[in-house]
Amino acid sequence: MKKILNLIKRYWYLIAFSIIFATITVILTLYIPILTGDIIDLVLEPGKVYFTDIIKLLIIMGISVFITSISQWIMNVCNNKITYNIVRDIRDKAFKKIEILPLKYIDSHSYGEIVSKVITDVDQFADGLLMGFTQLFTGIITIVGTLFFMLRLDVKIALVVVCITPISLYVASFIAKKTYHMFKLQSQTRGEQTALIDEMIGNQKVVQAFGHEKEALNKFDKINERLADCSLKAIFYSSITNPSTRFVNSLVYTGVGIFGALSAINGGISVGQLFTFLSYANQYTKPFNEISGVITEFQNAYACALRIFEFIEEEPQIPDSETARLLVEADGTVEIENVSFSYVPDKKLLENINLSVKQGQRVAIVGPTGCGKTTIINLLMRFYDVDNGCILVDGTDIRNITRKSLRSNYGMVLQDTWLKTGTIRENIIMGKPEATDEEIITAAKLSHSHSFIKRLPNGYDTVINEDGGGLSQGQKQLLCITRVMLCLPPMLILDEATSSIDTRTEIKIQQAFSRLMEGRTSFIIAHRLSTIQDADVILVMKNGSIIEQGKHDELLKLNGFYANLYHSQFTV
Repeated sequence: MKKILNLIKRYWYLIAFSIIFATITVILTLYIPILTGDIIDLVLEPGKVYFTDIIKLLIIMGISVFITSISQWIMNVCNNKITYNIVRDIRDKAFKKIEILPLKYIDSHSYGEIVSKVITDVDQFADGLLMGFTQLFTGIITIVGTLFFMLRLDVKIALVVVCITPISLYVASFIAKKTYHMFKLQSQTRGEQTALIDEMIGNQKVVQAFGHEKEALNKFDKINERLADCSLKAIFYSSITNPSTRFVNSLVYTGVGIFGALSAINGGISVGQLFTFLSYANQYTKPFNEISGVITEFQNAYACALRIFEFIEEEPQIPDSETARLLVEADGTVEIENVSFSYVPDKKLLENINLSVKQGQRVAIVGPTGCGKTTIINLLMRFYDVDNGCILVDGTDIRNITRKSLRSNYGMVLQDTWLKTGTIRENIIMGKPEATDEEIITAAKLSHSHSFIKRLPNGYDTVINEDGGGLSQGQKQLLCITRVMLCLPPMLILDEATSSIDTRTEIKIQQAFSRLMEGRTSFIIAHRLSTIQDADVILVMKNGSIIEQGKHDELLKLNGFYANLYHSQFTV
């Protein structure tokens, strides 16, 4: 609640307006039963009706109703502004958190679960918050106002109302405790469901290719069944709030009716005042229905808020140190000294890795799957920080270089392509937004993507989605290569960069890469060893360690692991 209040306090002026107009709304709403009671008292008996006074009171009543509706509208506008400003702020915080979360968090949590927290949970929280602002202020003021007016009219009857009220509060409190647990479970299960849907949509081709539809449906059915079960229980408990409090409120109304009627018979109050009392008894109990409904809705909002705040408060990646330097134009020297790293603490991966790379050298990294090739790339780019040892670029520990400037000195092409929704041009200029059309076309020609781009409906202005739309895997990879060709960074990382490209195009791309790599430090991961024979240094990795190191011919003469790996690719 403190965290929610901290978000709300920024909009104190809107809350002040909301309370002011809620007070006006309630006071005028409570004033109308008094006017109605006075009108009833002006109808004494047949032939004795004070029409002149009644008309004056009806005019006052009409003005009161008009002002009430205007103030209620302004109050609702204020409440909407508060709610959706807070929702905007929370989503901003959540998205900013995604940008600074360490990759280990993203890698260890399903994307659908994260999306569910940022979208669905925030929406649920907004619904509860809006209902709270709309009904909580008016409800509390109504309760205080009606009590004040009832005590002024008749203390004894007012005490009857006050004595029965705690039963309503007890019922609401009992139900609220039950609903919170169910709403929390509902929110978690909804996150699971979103995660599964996201996973299935993103990998539908794989699902269909392996005939996994039935298993996917069964898994979805189980989650859906659990969601239905906890949702029904949550709705059941929340739905009994209203009838339960209405029953208690009926007792209040009955008590006021009986005691008021007896008082009227004995001349304690007039018939008009009895009507006013009954109206107040109804208005006094109505907020308890609303507030109990708000409490129920708050349980859902609170459960969702808990998940949102847990996400927002996740430990961010270690920020750049205040003394971190900007790496403007790296010369390309890289030193890896006694580096050890593992994704899971009790499962070792890289141990005591040492490597010295001079400016302009081409370093190829080969080895079986899972030996740590891509992990070295993750460490070079500082997607993960080393557990022990250090990595130096231009003689500076990369932990003392700002992440942005470090990464801007690398050009990276991965086996897995990534495109964003937008035009072909927007996807190419990601690393160099100020690039001219001439520069873009030159880079596209170097990467051999210009010809297929020109064949697209709108050329460079063709809009594609994040999956690449109708582009082949090879074409998507060519676009990623074009990005690097455009930036011309001082260091390159190529992780199976031509894995999805046909042989003829690959030969041309390799030639383009050769020109690009001249004078640039390059790290190349390749399974096709024929593509790395010209590398200055080939690192052979196995089980997280460098077991062999040298040029292609030197490693073949050793007749060790690399030689076996190389010859196995040409064995028929």
